[in-house]
Amino acid sequence: MGRAAAKTFARHGATIILSGRTTKKLEDVYDEIEAEGGPKPAIFPVNLEGAVAKDYDDLANAIREEFGRLDGVLHNAAILGHRTPLEHYDPDSWARVMQVNAMAPFLLTRSLMPVIRESEDASIVFTSSSVGRKGKAYWGAYAVSKFAVEGMMQVLADELDDDDKRIRVNSVNPGATRTAMRALAYPAEDATKNPTPEEIMNVYLYLMGKDSIGVTGQAFNAQGD
Repeated sequence: MGRAAAKTFARHGATIILSGRTTKKLEDVYDEIEAEGGPKPAIFPVNLEGAVAKDYDDLANAIREEFGRLDGVLHNAAILGHRTPLEHYDPDSWARVMQVNAMAPFLLTRSLMPVIRESEDASIVFTSSSVGRKGKAYWGAYAVSKFAVEGMMQVLADELDDDDKRIRVNSVNPGATRTAMRALAYPAEDATKNPTPEEIMNVYLYLMGKDSIGVTGQAFNAQGD
């Protein structure tokens, strides 16, 4: 999903800042964007599982020095964790999922706010899930972390909801999509029946583009209504 979003935004003229744990994967996307003739991207590796507040502050400072402002943020990284009843859930695994899926987006957003405020038109998009809007058995820490993401989106959107609505904050539920995480969650599913990430990019383009100026605090579905 992150690869598809980065390449899609680049095709529409955005300068992409790629961030994630695995440098090789970031470099692959970097090369693909350059091969397609997109604006030269940047790479800032961050291990969301182990990063602390200072790491995110350093990232924000580097972005300020290199670009001066930040016009959009897509929080997309997440891990699935275990599909098991809560009473059997391993506490260490729970903490890891919450760290990557909920704590990391909070810390990153907190650190990035000063450079986001430098933009005249900024958009923050959180990646949600259907199980983060209605709880479902055996989805454990993943579902709870996505409930946290939805709450974080709503709180931040309300805090930034001024007359100018210069910074908008929304969430997207991608739905059943042909990704590695989906295959891990549903190993017996026929993945070819699900759309590819590239096929659901319209809502992401809308939220990052000027057509969505003034739209904030909303929970979108990439598929359906």
